[in-house]
Amino acid sequence: MKKVLTVIISAIGFGLIAGLVFVGILVFATKTGIVKDNAIVNSIESVESNNTQETTAPVVKEVRQNSNVANSNFEDITDLIEEVMPTVVSITNMQKFTQNGYSMFGFRVQPQEYEAPASGSGVIVGMTDDQIIILTNNHVVQQSTSLSVTFNDTKTFDASIKGTDSSKDLAIISVSKKDIDPEILNNIKISNIGNSDNIRIGEHVVAIGNALGIGQSVTYGIISAKDREIDEIGNSSKLIQTDAAINPGNSGGALINTRGELIGINVAKSSGNAIEGMGYAIPINVAKEVIETMSKRKDRESIPEEEQGQLGITARNIDSQTAESLGMPEGIYVFKINDDSPVKNSDLKEKDIIISFDDQSVKTVSELQELLRYTRAGQEVSIKVKRLDGGEYVEKEFKVTLAKKSINAKQQQNGRQQQNNNQQPNNQQGNEQQPSDGYYYDPFNDMDEIFRNFGKWGW
Repeated sequence: MKKVLTVIISAIGFGLIAGLVFVGILVFATKTGIVKDNAIVNSIESVESNNTQETTAPVVKEVRQNSNVANSNFEDITDLIEEVMPTVVSITNMQKFTQNGYSMFGFRVQPQEYEAPASGSGVIVGMTDDQIIILTNNHVVQQSTSLSVTFNDTKTFDASIKGTDSSKDLAIISVSKKDIDPEILNNIKISNIGNSDNIRIGEHVVAIGNALGIGQSVTYGIISAKDREIDEIGNSSKLIQTDAAINPGNSGGALINTRGELIGINVAKSSGNAIEGMGYAIPINVAKEVIETMSKRKDRESIPEEEQGQLGITARNIDSQTAESLGMPEGIYVFKINDDSPVKNSDLKEKDIIISFDDQSVKTVSELQELLRYTRAGQEVSIKVKRLDGGEYVEKEFKVTLAKKSINAKQQQNGRQQQNNNQQPNNQQGNEQQPSDGYYYDPFNDMDEIFRNFGKWGW
């Protein structure tokens, strides 16, 4: 009997010791990550899901932006790509180019205009009852004579520009739903907009776009860096750098994280024999305001030239190099307001630097010309300028009413054009394309004129 009790007590003691050792090992393994506690994992996933829902709330009130893309951590990259591919479109832009030439004697000849297609990409960011709303780059749609959009490498439809923001290199375009087959409409998905402020270096991403204009393709990589400022791109935003390949035609396409969220709009790449894997995307948070404001605008409609409005100014581009040299803002410098200008008695003043026209940012005369093509004489538009006041440039905003192009303005323009055609090719003024919007773009022959008038102009 005594031996039996001894055996029982020994067994109980051994069991207790074994149990304590097992629990100790389990606790140690859980803390060191060897074994994950399912309850803890489930709790973390729930928090991440809730945070995602908060940061991806629709930013356009009048445009339906409820994404039909699944929002989760995809275990298989192919599942992710299959889910988000229908949110990306291919864009074809017929652009008008002007080619300046010279005769065998060195004199300028009449410029020749021609059209050529350019390829890009876009991302579906919303829908209305009658339109599909697409976000892309401004440089993808600029100087457009016609636009078309191809959905998921299927059928192609005409598109219209709603608005552009050249300072951010972003644009909103639309496609009418009335001509789209129901089958295609059912397969179209609205992108799930993420929060680019929460991205982390090393995070895996997918870039989707119309590379080389031959159809949708996918590249895979990581976020290499954040807040990159690239002077060559001319974009004022701090960009996302990725080693996912960004090729020609990818501009305007999507940069997607592993949760299927749109975190960036592909914009450019660094190229060169010694450079590999340096692509850039505009953070989606930068684009949210553009989506919200531009989506509500009416589609642009081409207006016959005789009905287009004019400002009646002599202007010059202030590019980044000039702005840095002279301590001025970038934009369109109003060198002179013509005597017959419709804005002669408005709040617009000589020496103002125009930075926005009709609530759309502009940095060059050509961009201003592009917007004037869609504004009628008699239309009231808002203008933002930077004006020198007390030694500092301050922003001013006001309304101006456009007028028809005057006969005198056209005659002056034609006369200057003919004069420039007879100038030698080494004359810088003769190298500039002249405008056709009722005002004369007067580039200085060289920067010396700016410096000669530096004090007189109050800079």
